[in-house]
Parts: sequence; C-alpha cells; structure tokens
Amino acid sequence: MATSSPSQRIGVVGYGHLGQYLVERILKDGAPLGLTLAFVWNRNSDKLKGLVPDELILSDLSSFADRRCDVIVEVCHPQIVKDLGIQFLAQSHLLVGSPSALSDPDLNQKLRQAAQLHGRTLYVPSGALWGGQDIQRLNDSGGLKALFIRMSKHPSCFRLTGDVLSDWTEGEGRRVLFRGSVAELCPLAPNNVNTMAAAAVAAGTLGFTGVQGEIVSDTTLSDFHVVEVEVTGPAGFSVHTVRRNPAKLGAVTGSATYNSFWNSLLVCKGHGGRVYLC
Repeated sequence: MATSSPSQRIGVVGYGHLGQYLVERILKDGAPLGLTLAFVWNRNSDKLKGLVPDELILSDLSSFADRRCDVIVEVCHPQIVKDLGIQFLAQSHLLVGSPSALSDPDLNQKLRQAAQLHGRTLYVPSGALWGGQDIQRLNDSGGLKALFIRMSKHPSCFRLTGDVLSDWTEGEGRRVLFRGSVAELCPLAPNNVNTMAAAAVAAGTLGFTGVQGEIVSDTTLSDFHVVEVEVTGPAGFSVHTVRRNPAKLGAVTGSATYNSFWNSLLVCKGHGGRVYLC
C-alpha cells in the first residue's frame, strides 16, 4: 500500500514581489504538492499584517531554527545570504534567490563547505537563464570554452549601486552600462544579475571571473527584458539564445521568472551536500 510523502516545511525570507508570489502559491497550491508554509520574514514585518496569517510571521529572523524548516527560500537580498546562509544550511536546504552573493569567493567556498558538512543542498534557481542544465552538462564534460550573457532592460528596471544611471532620460535609446566579468558585475547590480550568477554556477570551470556579462539600458524596452546567452564549445560549436521576458516598467523581475522560481522550489527535495542548479 502506497504511503504519502511527508510534507515539506518551507520558510520564506523576503516579501517583495517574488516572495509574495511564492507565499501565495504555497498557501493556495502547496498542500497537494506536499508543501507547507513554516514562516515568512520581512525586514518590515508590518507589511505582512493582514496578508500572512499571524502565526506564520517570523519577527526575529535569528530564531528561524525554531520553525524546523526543510527548505529556506531566500528572496530578499545578497546580504541575507552573507549574514545567515551558513546558519541556514546547518538546519535545512537553502534555495538562494540572490545567487549574486556567490560572487564572493570566500562566501561561496564557506557555503559549499557548510552544505557538505551538514548534508544539505544549496539550490540555485535557473530564473531567467535559458538552457542552464545544458550549459552545466557541457561544462561537466569539459567542453565549455566561453560563456557570455547580455541583459537588456528599461532603465527603470535596474537597481544599481552608485549613480551609474542617475542621468537617464526617456528616448535616449540604448546605453551599455557595464561589460566585464560576472564577478565584477555582481556588486554593481546585485538585484539585477542573478541570471548571470546562475550561469556562473552552471559554468563551474569558468566561474564568476571567467563568465562574461553585459548590462544594457534601453528605453525602447517598455514591455519586456531581453536575456541573450552565447555559449562556445569545442571545434566551433556555439549556441546563441535570446529570451524576451515580459515585464512592466520598473520591474526588477520579469513575469515568466516567477513561475520558473516556483518550479525550482518544487525540485528542492534534497540532493546531498552540494550545490545544485534547479
């Protein structure tokens, strides 16, 4: 006689657009899929009142272990991964929604070590990255020679450190903001380049310093984000994909990425003490 698998308890750290989407999906669709919401944390807990059941609101993130989660989902900011990622992995699997944090080589190594030590999986969602598993397979076979990613968005969709885009005007068209290694790019645009960070994880032999990226501001892109991926392999092999992800003005995350992230969460069943692209 078949027995039902135990429910997975999910903690959600962050209640921006993506966090809100995940919380609503878990509450609405989670039960038949074996998902139960354990807690929701947000920097401003007042934002949760009336939207999240009181018993699920976690006011003090340092007490997360009391909620006994199977998976913690970080959809807040890379700083959360830096501050608490190792502690999260000591208690549960971790789905990192801000993989740009992994561009810090010291943190990257410590998180991998924590995952291995505790037998937990550090999950990195594919997000808006098209063909991530194919890139990973080419990398693992030793055939990946180069990887380049260009992300083009309306200037209102970027959240950059410094004043790189403070002078943009409607109608200015296309402007290349940065081109270089993903390692250099992540600190400049930590909320905008998680797709590139996921690619750097998939392309492990190249890593964050070897994978090249470019971010482009384009005032004509009022309805979608564009993600271009150029993969180079052996003997002249190459692949060039272009993904147009519908997005409203000012949106950091394209609409198709929400469902992609949900599908990544469904994969988080435990894959041993390692990093896993999902």
